[in-house]
Amino acid sequence: MTKKTVRDIDLQNKRVLLRADYNVPVQNGVITDDFRIRQSLPTVDYILSQPGTSLVLISHLGRPEGASDQGASLEPVATTLQELLGKKVRFVASNTGEEVKQASSSMQPGDILMLENLRFNPGEENNSIEFAKAVVEATGAQVFIQDGFGVVHRAHASTDAMAKLLPSVGGLLLEKEVDTIAKIMQAPARPLITVVGGAKISDKIEILNRFIDFADCVAVGGGMANSFLAAEDVRVGKSLVEPGALESAREILQKAKKTESERPFNFMLPVDVVVSTKTDGSAPTRIVDLSSHSLADIMAYPKRPERLAVEIADDEMILDIGPVSAGYISGAIKLSNTVIWNGACGVTETKGLAGASGPFAHGTKMIVDAMIGTSRYHQNRPFSLVGGGDTVGYVEEQGLTEEFGHVSTGGGASLELMAGRNLPGIEILGDK
Repeated sequence: MTKKTVRDIDLQNKRVLLRADYNVPVQNGVITDDFRIRQSLPTVDYILSQPGTSLVLISHLGRPEGASDQGASLEPVATTLQELLGKKVRFVASNTGEEVKQASSSMQPGDILMLENLRFNPGEENNSIEFAKAVVEATGAQVFIQDGFGVVHRAHASTDAMAKLLPSVGGLLLEKEVDTIAKIMQAPARPLITVVGGAKISDKIEILNRFIDFADCVAVGGGMANSFLAAEDVRVGKSLVEPGALESAREILQKAKKTESERPFNFMLPVDVVVSTKTDGSAPTRIVDLSSHSLADIMAYPKRPERLAVEIADDEMILDIGPVSAGYISGAIKLSNTVIWNGACGVTETKGLAGASGPFAHGTKMIVDAMIGTSRYHQNRPFSLVGGGDTVGYVEEQGLTEEFGHVSTGGGASLELMAGRNLPGIEILGDK
């Protein structure tokens, strides 16, 4: 972190405007996962520990269509934050105007005020300097602190325009995210394996190329693996495929094969897959042996395996990597010292019927077990960096966030930082 942080600025007797990332899941007004809120607490506590400070919190939540979308209100976040802090957090159902002015003017040292969802105002995503000025003037803020790592890859009013109006520094979470990712990308403990999943190749072309350049192993799973298989002329049935990304997939495969010929490196695609005719878990699943056909031979013995044992039918979809593929990846993880994991390897959100395990989550679960060990006393864990919204959501749902080396609060931001891009919300902050 080459930018100033809260430790590098005098906060005493100041009104502090803190941009946090409280984009958390809410159902019927109740927060179902408070991971991002808890990650902001060190910065909040540090600010409030400075004599005479008062704190105004701003964030977005979801992608609301307007101020009438009360399902995207930050009021439940204020309630949860109040419970976590054990200190009153006042909520104002606006982010500019007279109501905010009145609430701010009555603040005393140690007070906390949370404003309504920034995205209720179109000026937020339009990076409107007028909107930024309205927020700053209404709150009377004297210092701006950026701690919303999950949004710093976007130039919005609360990541760019506001930082131009006030002395601006990073928060402790932002510093932790940047330092952790930078250390892994610059000087990882080797061997380093990267596991890349998710739906689309187009979202991750740049990071895949970067990983091929410096990782010891790249393993591909999830929906994006389908496009790689299709690019190698594997029949994939009704599986999710990006037709426009097939040429990019071929180029990545060509680069990976060239790298394998030049240095110790492995690029792993699924050698077996789990398929079904439906994604909701209501139809039977089966394993298709795409590569060696050993699994198919063993299952069919003493007969020859049927054609379907090694081919995907026209009405079937690939919904998970198979156990052999998961075993290969898990073995590589066990021999590594650093793992970067971004993207689940199957449709992990599908629930099993009658209490059965998620039918398309077995590959992801095997990989997780390899990273963290089946026992919390496992001593040979690699350092694991987990990123990506769906991946983090799965880890949180399983109650495993504390088991990994670092679970990032930013999906797109972490990928762009790993790819070596400058992030607008960080670049605008003052240099150390």
